[in-house]
Amino acid sequence: MSTSDKLQLAFERFDALNQADPNTEVFEGKSYPKEVLYAQRMTKQLNSFAPKASEALKLTARCQHICRWEIPRDSYDMNREGYLRWRQALKKFHSEKAASVLSEVGYSEEIISKVSFLLEKKQLKKNEETQTLEDVICLVFLEHYFEPFAAKHPEEKTIDILQKTWRKMSDKGHKSALALYLSNDALNLISKAISA
Repeated sequence: MSTSDKLQLAFERFDALNQADPNTEVFEGKSYPKEVLYAQRMTKQLNSFAPKASEALKLTARCQHICRWEIPRDSYDMNREGYLRWRQALKKFHSEKAASVLSEVGYSEEIISKVSFLLEKKQLKKNEETQTLEDVICLVFLEHYFEPFAAKHPEEKTIDILQKTWRKMSDKGHKSALALYLSNDALNLISKAISA
């Protein structure tokens, strides 16, 4: 099986698992399982931001939230400690789910280990591919999820989230973020956050 065939098959397997997401999102008049749409947005953003991305990074972007609904946020205490424990559990869960699919598709242990490494966000700011993944995650958040988030929260919390997001990004990520097509309200909040 060629590399491109294997990659496409893995994408199809990831998307098939995410089709079971009970949460939906309407985009451009069509309803999608939430994590299917998120995965497609991740792939699209990676292709734009890093068109020469490795196969491992392409796989990771596609499965970054695989079956996320199976471990809901409220299954952990609704405080900072609970949030961090939830995030750690998700990283391990996504890594195991992805490894199972990649093994079935016929990927090598080397690729599977690399995808796990990236899913667990190891060496952020030190490893180029981990940083690229984080930039893409942040760009997808800013482009598609930030404005609905801002509408539900006070400005102070929104700016705090933006500052945390900004700190995780590279200079290249910052430039791409400022080039996104966003509303004036969103751009004003970003401006406040990065100038504070």
